Amino acid sequence: MEIPVYLFAGFLESGKTKFMQETLEDKRFHKKERTLVLVCEEGVEEYEPSKIPSKDVYFEVIEEKEDLTEERLAQAAEKAKATRVLVEYNGMWQLQDLYDVIPEEWIIYQQMTFFDAATFESYNANIRSLVVDKIQDTDMVVFNRVPIGADQMPFHTAVRALSRRTEIAYEYTNGKVVYDDIVDPLPFDVDADVIEIQDDDYALWYRDCTEEMDKYDGKTIKFKGLVARNKDFDKKTFAVGRHIMTCCVEDITYGGVICKSDKDLKLAQGSWVNVTADISIEYNKIYKRKGPVLKVISVTPATQPEQPVVTF
Repeated sequence: MEIPVYLFAGFLESGKTKFMQETLEDKRFHKKERTLVLVCEEGVEEYEPSKIPSKDVYFEVIEEKEDLTEERLAQAAEKAKATRVLVEYNGMWQLQDLYDVIPEEWIIYQQMTFFDAATFESYNANIRSLVVDKIQDTDMVVFNRVPIGADQMPFHTAVRALSRRTEIAYEYTNGKVVYDDIVDPLPFDVDADVIEIQDDDYALWYRDCTEEMDKYDGKTIKFKGLVARNKDFDKKTFAVGRHIMTCCVEDITYGGVICKSDKDLKLAQGSWVNVTADISIEYNKIYKRKGPVLKVISVTPATQPEQPVVTF
């Protein structure tokens, strides 16, 4: 049976516990479901089970990362006979540590990330890799304790550097909640006959295309990239992309898209090329899901750009 998981991430004292307690106190949240609450971080604020209107809520505390195992999670769910799971995740643990051990039937339905507006800038400067980890895949970021009249732009920019699809909410010190409505125009024209991606804009296009694939289906694209070949490719298939750095040298990864030609172009691994192609959003076994597959119109040799590694 599929078990939905609602994941709440963020650093200590960011407002996770308060939000989850308020959610659990809401009678509308309970429809005779058995709820397991996994608490991976205990701060100053504590849960108050006596205020929760349902008796089908069970708490499991996991204080040490070594105890975060598939067996422990499965046992907790079995003990609670859980039909859904809420996770308050430790901000100092990488999310991948959780993804690696969640039982197969657990499906993450939603992720929310919380930050204290007063400490966010410090965290972003000093432990940026953990900030990136908590933002890049989340559905919503909530900035708590925002001073009245504070400029939203620094928070907005920090999130948009990592994700264009993530919703952003600001909870002010007077309790008012405001949703981010700042518009970020893309640096290229999606409606052009040929969408031309400049060297510095590849990371933005790659992220936008993978987050909002459907708007690129049937479009024509032109960009410069690095050829990559794979043992699973046939002679008419190759990848073109760029190395992308999200926050630091250690996290540089190759972000490439599958290209298909009507003939073997004999492109060398690691060579730079200019590609013009029609984009088709379709299933591909290399992606193991639907993704952008480029039907090649032309490929020409290119020189390496001044900055071979791109950022957001």
